[in-house]
Amino acid sequence: MADYKNVAPVEGFDWEAFENGSSTEVSLEAQEQAYAGSMNKVGDHDVVDGTVIAMNKREVVVNIGFKSDGIIPTSEFRYNPELKVGDTVEVYIENQEDKKGQLILSHKKARAAKSWDRVNEALNNDEIIKGYVKCRTKGGMIVDVFGIEAFLPGSQIDVKPIRDYDIFVGKTMEFKVVKINQEYRNVVVSHKALIEAELEQQKQEIIGKLEKGQVLEGTVKNITSYGVFVDLGGVDGLIHITDLSWGRVSNPREVVELDQKINVVILDFDNEKKRIALGLKQLTPHPWDALDSELKVGDRVKGKVVVMADYGAFVEIAPGVEGLIHVSEMSWSQHLRSAQDFMKVGDEVEAVILTLDRDERKMSLGIKQLKDDPWETIETKYPIGSKHTAKVRNFTNFGVFVEIEEGVDGLIHISDLSWTKKVKHPNEFTKVGEIIDVCVLEIDKVNRRLSLGHKQLEENPWDVFETVFTQDSIHEGTIIELLDKGAVIQLEYGVEGFATPKHLVKEDGSQAQLNEKLQFKVIEFNKDSKRIILSHSRIFEDVQRAEARAEKKAANAARKAANAARKEETPAIQNQAASTTLGDLDALAELKAKMQKGE
Repeated sequence: MADYKNVAPVEGFDWEAFENGSSTEVSLEAQEQAYAGSMNKVGDHDVVDGTVIAMNKREVVVNIGFKSDGIIPTSEFRYNPELKVGDTVEVYIENQEDKKGQLILSHKKARAAKSWDRVNEALNNDEIIKGYVKCRTKGGMIVDVFGIEAFLPGSQIDVKPIRDYDIFVGKTMEFKVVKINQEYRNVVVSHKALIEAELEQQKQEIIGKLEKGQVLEGTVKNITSYGVFVDLGGVDGLIHITDLSWGRVSNPREVVELDQKINVVILDFDNEKKRIALGLKQLTPHPWDALDSELKVGDRVKGKVVVMADYGAFVEIAPGVEGLIHVSEMSWSQHLRSAQDFMKVGDEVEAVILTLDRDERKMSLGIKQLKDDPWETIETKYPIGSKHTAKVRNFTNFGVFVEIEEGVDGLIHISDLSWTKKVKHPNEFTKVGEIIDVCVLEIDKVNRRLSLGHKQLEENPWDVFETVFTQDSIHEGTIIELLDKGAVIQLEYGVEGFATPKHLVKEDGSQAQLNEKLQFKVIEFNKDSKRIILSHSRIFEDVQRAEARAEKKAANAARKAANAARKEETPAIQNQAASTTLGDLDALAELKAKMQKGE
């Protein structure tokens, strides 16, 4: 409604005639003049001040001194929840009279028309302004300031970390404009800046009164992986994770929680850097000082594994009192193993105290001592010649390491794996993790090692082989491996022999091949070294030699017979010559004379 309190009555107005229902031209004109004089002269698109004369949840009625009042949606005043009847507000005249004769106003547009100038003015004057938090956004909040959407970073909401941004949405708060990008018309505001100056002064006063060893009450403000920040009433201090408890702490949340009130002791502070180091565990006695005075070496204790390393495990037997179980004290076994093979963090274990130094606050523990040392009765439990089963642990080029039970290890030399097979490497015979039968050959108690055998579980077949593979005996064999120095031949009974290249030449002059089955002659048998030397060539070579010897023998016999015959003829001639008489000689002489005479 229009405000008529400043309108003067028209002189000469006939009120009596007016009350009687009659009018005159003069009185009508006077009314029009009075009405026209009561209105402000405004134009479309003007920004003017108006007064709130009524409001509800949906609309705000504003009087600008015009012939009619304007209605503005309440949502345009959302940034100002304290708006009330009688307040003066800026309005933008969109239309003095629409089709319905209604005055159309906008508060939002009125704010926007002057918003940029006002926000720059607030920055220049370091002015405190009000803004309405509209919604959350990445990294902060969106704030309505003079109709402009400004950015409120999460770090600028408060001096303490904000855990729930949503509680600020819909609130009207005070801010300072801290940054404006004129090119992109971006505005950054801060609420934290309003309270930092006051807090800084409080902080200086508090730090000035601090003393080492002083105990103060504070509130847990923030929890990180490395410690806890505590609000001491305007100044923050840090309890490092190592100062939270005498025991090991993997997560500070195990000890404190947010907003918890706790007593802390000041360990150190730096006036220049405003750093305050706090302690919580220092308010209680050191656990080692409270450790049972009767506790001694040899006693059994129980505790929880708190830290694991390859070399051992740290066990907490009381908060802040830890002992180390070295990996060598976890098992009687001599195998190099990791502590993780025996236990893990969180395990409840029982152990025996091996060493205890109260001054140095150190303790060593062992768990293998809970069991008897198997080597104390090794001769009784594993006498020489006894047979057992063992688990293959690992290989070397010369044998197999096995474990009969935890702490009792042994070695099977490669030569004791098989009576017959030539084992080049143990992995040809067995595999890691397999169970193998063994026989105890020797006991080395000093070095805690057994000498074991596998082949000794059976009788030595070479006693039998000695009667089968006699020298010059012939056997069928298969070439199973060709080497530069010769070939390995598989014979009957699973035994292997060896032949050099010259003994692998066949009768036709060709060389024997892999997997070829042939006849072989034993040319050497050595029981001690378990060696059989074979030859294929020797078979036909011996036949040829036998034939040659037979021919030679026959030739020799013939020669001897001929010689014997000649020897028999020679005496007859001699006898005949011996029987010649002197008379014969005379006759011959006479004959010779006649012949000469005749000539």
